[in-house]
Amino acid sequence: MNDTTQHETHHLVVSRDIPAPIEAAWTSWTEPDRVLRWWGPNGFTCTVAELDVRVGGTSLVCMSAPDWGFPALYSTWAYTLVDAPHRLEFIHNIADEHGATIDPATIGAAGIPRDVRHVITFEPIGDDRTRLTVTELGYIDPEQLALSKQGLEESLDKLVATYV
Repeated sequence: MNDTTQHETHHLVVSRDIPAPIEAAWTSWTEPDRVLRWWGPNGFTCTVAELDVRVGGTSLVCMSAPDWGFPALYSTWAYTLVDAPHRLEFIHNIADEHGATIDPATIGAAGIPRDVRHVITFEPIGDDRTRLTVTELGYIDPEQLALSKQGLEESLDKLVATYV
C-alpha cells in the first residue's frame, strides 16, 4: 500500500541587519575563514568550511559541540543559484565527513527533512548596513522547525557579532 498522505510544509524565515556593506556581508557566506567564525548555534564551533560557491558546486561544513555529545555534525550546501552579492540558493543536507548525504534519522534527527532548500538574500539598507534574510523551505515537523529556528537565530546572532 502506498502512503499518499500529504504533509503540510512550513518555511522558516529569519533576518538580521549586518553592520557592514553588502560585499562584506556576502563574504560571511562565501569565504571559509568567515564561515568558520559563526556557523552553528551557541555552544557549537564550526570546524570545517570547505566552500565551492558556484552553481553546481557543493560546500561541506561541520559544527561541533563535543561537550554536548556532538563531536561532528556535517552538512552540505549544493548551490543552485549564485548571484553575488545579492542572492545565494542551495540545497542543504546532513552528510558524512566526505560530503555524502546521509539520512538525518541515523544521527537522531528524523525530523530534519532531506533536501532543505535555502534562499539567502542580501539587501543594502545604507552605505554600511545590509539586511540578510535566510529562508529555509520544506519542514514538515513543527518541533524540528522550532529547533531549526532557534539554531538559525543563534547562528545569525554570532554572524552579526563578528562585525561588532
